Amino acid sequence: MAHDPAGGLTGWELEGFHNGGDTECWRRLGAHQVTVHDDERGELHGTRFAVWAPNAREVRLNADFNWWTGDAMQLVPGSGIWALFVENVGDGALYKFNILGADGVWREKVDPMAFFAEQAPANSSIVYSSRFAWGDAEWIARRAAAQPHAEPMSIYEVHLGSWRKGKTYLELADELVEYVTWQGFTHVEFMPVTEHPFEPSWGYQVTNYFAPQSRLGRPDEFRYLVDRLHQAGIGVILDWVPGHFPKDEWALGRFDGTALYEHADPRQGEHKDWGTYIFNYGRNEVKSFLVSNALYWVTEFHVDALRVDAVASMLYLDYSREPGEWVPNIYGGNENLEAIDFLRYVNKHLYERVPGVVMIAEESTSFGGVTRPVHSGGLGFGFKWNMGWMNDSLHYLGEDPVNRQYHHNEMTFAMVYAYSENFILPISHDEVVHGKGSMINKVPQDTWRQFATLRAFYSFMWAFPGKKLVFMGCEFGQRSEFNEAVSLEWWVSDLWGHHGLQRMFVDLNSLYREHPALWQLDSLPEGFRWINADDAGANTYSWVRSDRDGQQVAAVVNFSAEPWTSYRIGLPTSGVWTEIFNSDSGVYDGTDNFGNLGRVVAEDEPWNGFPASATVVVPPLGAVYLRHEPDAS
Repeated sequence: MAHDPAGGLTGWELEGFHNGGDTECWRRLGAHQVTVHDDERGELHGTRFAVWAPNAREVRLNADFNWWTGDAMQLVPGSGIWALFVENVGDGALYKFNILGADGVWREKVDPMAFFAEQAPANSSIVYSSRFAWGDAEWIARRAAAQPHAEPMSIYEVHLGSWRKGKTYLELADELVEYVTWQGFTHVEFMPVTEHPFEPSWGYQVTNYFAPQSRLGRPDEFRYLVDRLHQAGIGVILDWVPGHFPKDEWALGRFDGTALYEHADPRQGEHKDWGTYIFNYGRNEVKSFLVSNALYWVTEFHVDALRVDAVASMLYLDYSREPGEWVPNIYGGNENLEAIDFLRYVNKHLYERVPGVVMIAEESTSFGGVTRPVHSGGLGFGFKWNMGWMNDSLHYLGEDPVNRQYHHNEMTFAMVYAYSENFILPISHDEVVHGKGSMINKVPQDTWRQFATLRAFYSFMWAFPGKKLVFMGCEFGQRSEFNEAVSLEWWVSDLWGHHGLQRMFVDLNSLYREHPALWQLDSLPEGFRWINADDAGANTYSWVRSDRDGQQVAAVVNFSAEPWTSYRIGLPTSGVWTEIFNSDSGVYDGTDNFGNLGRVVAEDEPWNGFPASATVVVPPLGAVYLRHEPDAS
C-alpha cells in the first residue's frame, strides 16, 4: 500500500471519543486538510474524511469531486469510525456520507462535524479551514481575570437573521456593534447560530452542531463579528441546544440506521411537543460529541458564555409526559441521572479549560443547586434565568393599575429566594411570541400609560438584584410580536414614546455600569435592603442597593397612575441624595413635571426601620434613583 487510505487515523487516537473523554473530537472526526506520506510519491496533500457509524455495513463518500458516485471509506479497526483520505481536495469541496445500514438501506447523511454547510434547502457539508487572525487578546485576558457574579451584565438578546433582515455577519459587525455600543449593553446573546434549515425554529432545531448558519456568511465572518464585539468591549453569549435535535432524515437521527445519537426507546428518545429526538446522554460517544461542541464554540469562536436551552427538559424523564409515557431511573425517580451527569461534566470541563467562561441555564423549575459548583453537589452553572420573577412580573404588569394593589407580592416574591441561585432576570424572545403579545401590548390602557409603565418596569428591573436581559425590539417598545421572517420595526423608534424608551435604555445602561451598587453584590444579601416592600395601597416599591465600598443607591418605583408629591422613605444615611435618574423625564417622553429638583436631603428622623428619612417626589407610573453623596452638604 503506497499510503494509508484512512489518512493516518488510528484506533488509538479514537479511544477518548469512545470513553467519553475526547472533548475536542472535532479535530479527529469530520473533514480535515492533512498531509500524508506516500512510499513512492512522498508528501501528498488532500482532505481526510472521518465519520462515526459503528453499525454500518459500508460507508461511501459522495462528493462533487467524485461526481457524487461514492468512494468507499475504510473502517478504522476496532473504532466504528470510517475514514478516507482524498488527494488534492481542499476548501470548498461539497460532500456527504452515504451509509449502508444493518437493515440494508442506504442513507445519505451530512457530516455531524462539518464546519460549514450549504444554505437551505441544499444541505451538503463543505470542507472548510479557518484562516482568521483574532484581534481580541486584550478582551480575552481581561475576561480571564473577571468575576462574573460581581460585574455588570446587561444582555441584549438578538435573532441575527431578523434584527435587520438580510444583513450578513460582516454587515452586522458594523451595524450591530455600533447600535449595542450606543445602547450601552455589556453583552449580546445570540439565539442559536448553528446551522438549521427550518428558519421558524429560530435555531433551536440544529442539524449541524459545528457549523454557523451559512445564510449570514462564512464561519470566519462569524468569527469577525465576535472579534469586533470584543474589541468594542461587548461580551458574546451563544444559545446552545444539547437537549434535542430534529428528525431530518439527512442529519443526526438514526444516523447509521440505528439510534446512534438518540435513545432508541421513544419514551426516552423523543420529545412529542417538539417532534424531535433526545440525545442519549449515557452513551460515551454522545458525551464526547456534545462536550466537544461546547468547547468548540468557546475556543474556536471565542464565545464568552453558553446559555443552555431547555435545561428542565433534560433534567426530568417525565418532562411533558403523561403517566406510562416515561421510564423511571434506576431508583424509580423522575430525574434523568445521565443528563445530570452530562451537565455537570460539561460545566466543570469548560470552567476548567477556559478562564472566564460562563455557563447559563434556562431552567424553569425549582431543581436545587443549578448554580452551585459541581464539587458541592450542584449542576455547576454560573447563572440561571429567573423564570419565576419573569412570570410574576409580567402578570403584575398586565393588571390595571387599580388592581395592582391586590397583586403587590408578585413583584416582591423574588426576594424570598433571590440568593438560592445566581440569577439573570430575563425578558426574552419567549415572552413576545405566539400570541403572548409584545411587551408594550401587555400593558393595559392608553398609549401614555403603556410607555410610562414600561419605563417604570425596566427601571425596576435594572435596580433589582440579578443580571439583566431584554430581547431586541423591547428597548424601543415594538408593538408587533417577534417574527423571524421580517426585520424589527425600526421606523417606530423615531416616534414619540418609542424613541423616549430607547433613549432611556442608553441612560439606564450607563448608570448601571457606572454604579457598582447596582451589580457588585447581586448574589449576596448585603447588597440589597427593602425600604418598603409592603406599600400595596400606593403600588409603590422602594429599596437600597449597596456595594463593598459603601456606595448606596435608593430606588423608588410607583406603579400607580397617581403622582406621590411627598412620599416619605427611610434611608440608611442622612445628608444629600442626588436624583440620578427619573423615568418620567421629558428626554424619555415623560411629563417632566414630577421630580426632586436634582436632590433630596435626608434628615435624622427614623422611618421604615432606617435611622434617616426624606420626603421624595415620585412620578405616576414612574421611578426615581437616588445616590447618597457622602461628601456633600
